[in-house]
Amino acid sequence: MPERELQLLTREGCHLCVAAAETLDRLAAEAGLAVTAVDVDADPDLQAEFGDRVPVVLLDGREHSYFTVDVDRLRRDLGTA
Repeated sequence: MPERELQLLTREGCHLCVAAAETLDRLAAEAGLAVTAVDVDADPDLQAEFGDRVPVVLLDGREHSYFTVDVDRLRRDLGTA
């Protein structure tokens, strides 16, 4: 089975992003994964698609949740529930 990929789309100065990163780091550790943070403002395409909804959690490249981390759903999808 390929390794799961968790990304957090974020931007500087976003207080929701800080909270989401803390939650996502904890959940990723439970699953033995690392989180990759991506600044949406560094990529015009990401900014256009996700810029008004940060933070956005991507699981395996697909949008999983935004504004807040859906903890129960992410645990279930990662198999750590």
